[in-house]
Amino acid sequence: MAALVGAPVGPMSEGRRTYAVWELTLACNLACGHCGSRAGSRRPAELTTAQALDLVAQLDDAGIDEVTLIGGEAFLRRDWLAIAAEITRRGMTCTMTTGGYRLSAATARGMRDAGIERCSVSVDSLAATHDRLRGRRGSFDSCLRTIGRLTDAGVVATSNTQINRLTAPDLPDLYDVLRAAGIAAWQWQLTVPMGNAADDWQILLQPVELLDVFPLLAGIARRAAADGIRVHAGNNVGYYGPYERLLRSPEGAAFWAGCQAGLSTLGIEADGTIKGCPSLPTQDYAAGDIREHRLADLLRDAPALAINAAAGSAAATEGTWGFCRSCEFADVCRGGCTWTAHTFFGRAGNNPYCHHRALEHRRMGVRERIVPVAPAPGRPFDHGLFALVHEPLSAPWPPDLRPRLPAASEAGPERMSPTAPRPS
Repeated sequence: MAALVGAPVGPMSEGRRTYAVWELTLACNLACGHCGSRAGSRRPAELTTAQALDLVAQLDDAGIDEVTLIGGEAFLRRDWLAIAAEITRRGMTCTMTTGGYRLSAATARGMRDAGIERCSVSVDSLAATHDRLRGRRGSFDSCLRTIGRLTDAGVVATSNTQINRLTAPDLPDLYDVLRAAGIAAWQWQLTVPMGNAADDWQILLQPVELLDVFPLLAGIARRAAADGIRVHAGNNVGYYGPYERLLRSPEGAAFWAGCQAGLSTLGIEADGTIKGCPSLPTQDYAAGDIREHRLADLLRDAPALAINAAAGSAAATEGTWGFCRSCEFADVCRGGCTWTAHTFFGRAGNNPYCHHRALEHRRMGVRERIVPVAPAPGRPFDHGLFALVHEPLSAPWPPDLRPRLPAASEAGPERMSPTAPRPS
């Protein structure tokens, strides 16, 4: 999967969905070590062209405003530009997220002609770490060429980045590279233990490391605002810490309003499976197959698309547990990102990746540490299980876990302080 895309929050057709993220194919030309969908080969029964075009019509009828095309790698599907052109012909905005590996100048021009307005290129770190995570030597340089080709073709180029213990130290320097490349916006997500990342969980941030990461992100956000580049905190970059409004919007007007899966967001898999969010584990959140049910029927009847139906009501906190159950923001937050909590614990409602939570634990002199208790089975969008260890903030870390992030080069006041060698 090229990236996991956060959904914008806005007016919703009949109080429901406006934004769809569509995995056109699971085929991919990268081999990302943190890929949640375990992309590589196409799914056994991906939608035909006729089925895909019919789905475009159903999305239009449902009042979808924007469709983001992802993979795998979307451009490896032969009819992908025809699908994109039909989306725009029907008046919906069409955008794309790509791994950026070997996207040609001709392809970029084809995207422009199909009406694709924006394209986000997945760039995780500087060259060595990016190439390691993406599984292809030269993929970092290819991403920068792709950004240039998109810009030359008249497609607005943006970027997205997975934040984990390998990539976080490079973020300030990566910002300089992306700014020079000409991006208009930059989106961040925290890597979670889904798919391939569940198998290599040591790269995941420990919850206490958010105390280092958020000041770093705030410093970048301030620089980006001055440079006219928008930053977007993804759905699991949260919540309610001192930088909340800064990271949600440069105007400081936005704050986290709870998971939007099934509310303003839909996810579509290449075989026609519909979910409330593209990132959610398929086994637990699939609402149905578009080849067997009309989209309108699923939107009306499928329980899996009503997982956040209690938002804004007195029942909003019913699904929360653990720390999130007693949190002062529980009625709005509802346990943060459903995807993140579920991939850690097998159920939503208690999210360890929360800045407010880490600050509260530090105030009490404790910290949380995630430890694996069951492996992932090895399917697309799968996950294992983790437990939380609560321990004194000053307790020694296990000898096999490097617990803190290294300093960025030439560290400034918003950069992380030296704490440990780079994770290997």
